Amino acid sequence: MTISKRHTAILAGFIGNVVEWYDFALYGYMAGILSGLFFPDKSTSASLIATYGVFAAGFIMRPLGSAVFGWLGDTIGRSKTMSLSVTMMVLPTFILGCLPTFQSIGLWAPILLVLVRIVQGLSVGGEFSSSVTYLVETAPQSRRGLAGSWANSGSMLGMLLGSGAAGAVTSFLPDSAVQQWGWRLPFLAGGVLGLVAIALRRKLPSSEHFQRHHNDRPDTSPLIQSFTVNRKQTIKAILFASAYGVLFYIPLVYLPEWLHRETGMALSTALHINTAATATLLVLIPISGWLGDAILRRTHLLAGAMLITAVLAWPLYRWLVVGGVTAAIVVQVVLIVLIAAPLGSAPAMFAELFPAEDRLSGYSVAYNLGLGVVGGTTPMVATWLIDVTGISSAPAGLLTGIAVLAFGTLLTIRDRSREPLR
Repeated sequence: MTISKRHTAILAGFIGNVVEWYDFALYGYMAGILSGLFFPDKSTSASLIATYGVFAAGFIMRPLGSAVFGWLGDTIGRSKTMSLSVTMMVLPTFILGCLPTFQSIGLWAPILLVLVRIVQGLSVGGEFSSSVTYLVETAPQSRRGLAGSWANSGSMLGMLLGSGAAGAVTSFLPDSAVQQWGWRLPFLAGGVLGLVAIALRRKLPSSEHFQRHHNDRPDTSPLIQSFTVNRKQTIKAILFASAYGVLFYIPLVYLPEWLHRETGMALSTALHINTAATATLLVLIPISGWLGDAILRRTHLLAGAMLITAVLAWPLYRWLVVGGVTAAIVVQVVLIVLIAAPLGSAPAMFAELFPAEDRLSGYSVAYNLGLGVVGGTTPMVATWLIDVTGISSAPAGLLTGIAVLAFGTLLTIRDRSREPLR
């Protein structure tokens, strides 16, 4: 692949994830506002749990999306699949910004919200793994980690824009305006941003690695292949992706609402801290990808980060309860540094785990079962744990247990970071 085509491939993989994760994560950032608009209830906890339940519903659809898009990517090609997935994200986002609330149409409001999230979940199920697979397959062997990290850099920029948009709305508009119409603006803006990604994806060059291996594919469905011939790889990928999902969503999506609800911190302040921390990831993610290419083997880097997370989770959360803004800033930075390891190096590790004939199917299903079903339910489970135990720092126990699971799983994964891509 020529340099110009390589740059086009990176940009298309990057911008698609910007759009996908701006749209999808924005819902998480606006959960506290949406809960009162679509799920009015006398109990704030019940309303918030219902809102996060819809957040989880979108993620639960991701495995189905991953199966469909994974099969398409392994049969018709990566670039065509990437164009379809981003298109399916743009329209529901715009529609979400136009939805009437419970006050206007009653029960139909949350029903329509669920339908929109389901379509978004299908799209996200195909987008990330498709773009990572494409970026890794089109990269030189010595830069696969860095190449794969660009997908998460795009994801983080999308989340940064989502956090910034939510923070801007809550900071610069009075509460009454936010409740009446201001909450719609970030979703409508996401629809406009999506048009840029659609235009870039139309000119995406094909993966030469995919083309070379396509004619030698077995007659077996790539989806079946990933659960039979490569069953062990799929199971390991699911376990690690599950832990990865919890570690991702607690500090990057759930923490602002937790700080607001459990410590009384202004939501705008919590979102600003989250925005600054997410911006830091834009620098740390490619560094992590490069480290996995040049300094440390990918599985060793990831295992170290998981072990440190398991040790620090509880004391960090205990400090958050009493430490105010200072603790919020320091803890957010520490968690950001730790999550940067899998965000930068895990994409290439997942792609290297599977052979070409079922790479996208195996990666998509495993990643989305783990990150989608387990990770997507994290905010709801964390909120429920607090209500059941009465302990505001209960999410720390969830972080610790899942980090230990990730560490153990990584010890069983063969590191292929220095081997040719299969």
